Amino acid sequence: MTTGSQTLPRVEAHLSPRRHILDLDDFTRDEIESLLDAAEAMREVLDRDIKKVPSLRGKVVITMFLEPSTRTRVSFEQAGKMLSADVINISGSGSSAEKGESLLNTALTLQAMRADLLVVRSPQSGAPYFLASNLDSMGVVNAGDGMHAHPTQALLDLMTMRRHLGSIEGAKVVIIGDVLHSRVARSDIHGLATVGAQVVLSGPPTMIPLEMLRGDVRHTPANVTVEPDLDRAIEGADVVMALRIQKERAAAGLLPSMREYTRRWMVSEARLAKAKPNALVMHPGPMNEGVEIASSIAHSPRAQIEEQVTNGVAMRMAVLYQSLAGQHGGDL
Repeated sequence: MTTGSQTLPRVEAHLSPRRHILDLDDFTRDEIESLLDAAEAMREVLDRDIKKVPSLRGKVVITMFLEPSTRTRVSFEQAGKMLSADVINISGSGSSAEKGESLLNTALTLQAMRADLLVVRSPQSGAPYFLASNLDSMGVVNAGDGMHAHPTQALLDLMTMRRHLGSIEGAKVVIIGDVLHSRVARSDIHGLATVGAQVVLSGPPTMIPLEMLRGDVRHTPANVTVEPDLDRAIEGADVVMALRIQKERAAAGLLPSMREYTRRWMVSEARLAKAKPNALVMHPGPMNEGVEIASSIAHSPRAQIEEQVTNGVAMRMAVLYQSLAGQHGGDL
């Protein structure tokens, strides 16, 4: 394919149509792998001089972000525009929500305007599910809901891992920090478990979901374990992912202090030395350098944090395509 071509490269994998993408807990391994393949095709577009293809021309995508976001909001907007969709951005401030209109009524209004897809971020867990169950012609993509799920972040994380490891199956992925309050971690766990990774959670016991801490097999996949001691957890890891720590957690009594957290769970050079020599370092952002990850690690060659951002655009292109045109398969 020549640089600047106005078509997408062919993807052999078939994208099963999905009007709504709410989390990864109902995705099969084949569905995840197909999306990863499609995102690789989209990544080729990102590397061209002319980053525009007509695949979603005539489609209307609305992004509605009811809490702050930079990476996710901008990458969805960029993804839609690269696929030639018309993208309209709505924020909580300045919308009818400030006048007391309910989220459902706002979404129904957008549907009545014949929008094709709603990308929504909400501070309320379950909000995208509620909308999906009440909209009959407009699709919904979850861009993060409360502490519940963030499926596209998990998919871009999987994409980043696969690009470097070749295969994620059997890889040891250590997720460190506040798993309990992290929608990213929850979706990552679903995705990683589905594709066969060995997931180890490490952090203060007060920040690990109780069912996982107890090893409750009804709620914890067999390939997910908990090891609070990070020095033991990180041994032989293929991927080390640090989660953002919010200072209010210490104020709420979930941490003895931020200083104590840094001492026991910060990804440092000494700790990373226990992982495999070429282990990847990842972080969903935004980072608190010197708290959950040392600055020397965050900006080292092993850190894939900027690549995660780039892959986020490619993956969100694939997600938009699957939601709006994926039923055709074959030539994307």
